[in-house]
Parts: sequence; C-alpha cells; structure tokens
Amino acid sequence: MKRKRGTRFVVLLVVSSLLAAYMPLFVHGASLTNDKIKQSEEEKKNAESERAALANNLTDIKSLLAGLETTKNDLETYIQELDSDLGEIDNKINNINRLISDKEFEIQTTEKELEEARATEKTQYEMMKRRIKFVYERGEASPAQMLLSSKSFVDFLNKAEFVQRMSAYDKRLLDLYIDAKDRVASKEMELLDEKSMLEEANNALQNEQEAVETLMADKEKEITEYENDIEGKEAAIAEYEAMIAEQDRIIKDIENAILAEKKRLLEENKKPIVYDGGQFKWPAPSYTRISDDYGYRIHPTLGTEQFHNGVDMAAPSGSPILAAYDGEVIAASYSATMGNYIMIDHGDGLVTVYMHASSLGVSQGTMVTKGEQIGCVGSTGRSTGPHLHFSVRLNGSYVSPWNYLS
Repeated sequence: MKRKRGTRFVVLLVVSSLLAAYMPLFVHGASLTNDKIKQSEEEKKNAESERAALANNLTDIKSLLAGLETTKNDLETYIQELDSDLGEIDNKINNINRLISDKEFEIQTTEKELEEARATEKTQYEMMKRRIKFVYERGEASPAQMLLSSKSFVDFLNKAEFVQRMSAYDKRLLDLYIDAKDRVASKEMELLDEKSMLEEANNALQNEQEAVETLMADKEKEITEYENDIEGKEAAIAEYEAMIAEQDRIIKDIENAILAEKKRLLEENKKPIVYDGGQFKWPAPSYTRISDDYGYRIHPTLGTEQFHNGVDMAAPSGSPILAAYDGEVIAASYSATMGNYIMIDHGDGLVTVYMHASSLGVSQGTMVTKGEQIGCVGSTGRSTGPHLHFSVRLNGSYVSPWNYLS
C-alpha cells in the first residue's frame, strides 16, 4: 500500500514537472499566434486603405469635361482651367508611379523573405525527420518505461529531468516547423496581395494617362477650331499677335528686374553671373525632332507669315527638360499663353526660356547647372500638343537658339 502511494506521488511529481516544462511553450505559442493575427489584421487594414485611396483619387474625366464645357467660349479661361486639371492629374500620376515603385520593391523583398521562409521550413522538416529516424533506430523506450525502469529515486529524478528536456526539445522542433510552415503560407498570401495591388496601381496609371490624352485631344481640338474659324480669322491673327506681345512683356519685365538687380550688385561690388561662352546642352534629351523652327514661317492654322521666336522640340509629355547652361532661375511660373515656363539667366545678358512644361522642378532664385533637370515636357498654355518651346534672348531680344546649340 505504501509502495502504491509512493509511486502515485512520484507520478504526480513527474506530471507536474512536465506541465511546468510545457506551459511556457504553450503560452509562448499562444502569444505568437495572437501576434500573427494582429499583424495580419494590420496588414489587411493597410492594404484596404491603399486600395481605397487609389480608387478615390482616380480622375473622373467625364465630370472634368462637363465642368470645362461652360468655359469653352472663353478660350483663355478654358486653357487655364484645363491646365490646372492637367497639373492635378500629373500629380496623381507621380503619386501612382511612387506607389508602383514601392510595391515593386515590396514584392522583391517579400519574394526574398518567402525564399528564406521556404529554406527554413525545409531545414526544420529535415531536422524533424532526423529526430524521428534517430528515435526509431535507437529503439528508445517511452518516457513511462524509462521512469519505471529507475533503480533508485535519484535515478528516477535524473530520468524525469531527461524526459522533460527531450520532450521540450521535441516540442521546440515541432513548434519551429509549424512556425516555418505558417510563415511560408503568410508570405505567399502577402506576395499575392502585393501583386494584386501592383496590378491595380498599373490600371490606375493607365486610367490617368488616358485622362491626360483625352484632355489634351480636347484642348487641341478647341484651339484648332478657334484658330481655323474663317469669320474670326482677322481677330485670331490679332489675338495671336497680342498673345506674343503679352509673352514679350512678361519676359521683358523679368529681364528688367534682373538688370536692376545686377546694377545693385555692381554698386555693392558683388560679382554678377558671367557667361563663359560654352556650348548649350540639348534641353530635351533623346528627342531631336524639330516640329517648328526659329524664324519667319507661315503659321500652320492662321495662314499668315509669323515670326516664331524659338525652337519647338517634339518630345512626349513627362519627358525631362534640362537646363541648357549654368545659371540662375529668374522665373518659374504660369501664364495662359506660355503655360508653365522657366527662365534662366546665364549672365552677360543671355537668357534661356522654356515653355509649355507639364510641371516645374525649380523655383525662382534656384542656381542650376548645365544638364540639370528643371521640369517636364507638357502642353500647358497655348499649345496643341506636347513639346518644348525653347527660346534664347540676348540683351532683351530673341536670337537664334542654333547659335548656342550643336
């Protein structure tokens, strides 16, 4: 009777010891599971927020065109409103491109993590196989058999500790394998979701690009119809000349302000910018087709001889505009005729002008170097298609850009 009681006591002791050993593992496992659930829910919320933001920011081109319809009778106001819409769409395209770039990076990272997770899963699986094979080949006794074969109480306690440690080791192996499998499954789902989001972002980008093309086509149509109006031909010619005069006035005012500033610098014995006579950088890289050259020519829609004060470089919307030479940005603004425009002072009365940009990358007072990107090609202002209008002025008058370009 005493022997049975003693045995029960020992068994209870062993059970309590094993429970004590396993309890931290169970608690740890539960904690890991809860953490994974929280992380998964957070990732899901972030993905849903990204999708919602993308969907809410898509341009409703029909609504935009309907809003512009009432202003078509006033061409200048119409151009200004349409250019403002194009600017907003351009910002959306830039944001979507950033999202696409981020998603492509995340996909690369996730693919790498998935590869690592699969390697870890394989390693843990091999370790489990080796452990099972080892137990099978050794023909190890069960924990109960080991305990019952104890020769003394001290031997029993030693074996109980050994059983406890081996059980904990086996449990850790199993937990690591399960965790590795869960991580593989999680990364596979994450990768699918990121690829799906990338596809949605690419579709959104296509939608915005189509919106730009639609607005540009509508703008070109309105300007061409306006200029081709036979009854209003004389008025159109007068307006064109007034438009050029307005451009010249804006540019002249800026140049006069610069002359005043240079005079002040000289009075203060400060050195102004000096042009060293170097050759200009082609401001529309990789695009050399000239759609309209410098000099007198028959205007394509007005049908009269007009002076074209610059070189029109045919380039796609969004392509870079480069500073032709070192200098200071003396204007970076918008007008209904020039659209988004930039002026750079190169010293000694030499100024370059860049018109119709889709966006500006510099501001007044910025010092730029030859070949530095200052904006992007567009069709803002009085323009019927994407191009860069590039002009050169020397001492307040237009001169041929070919004197400085190769």
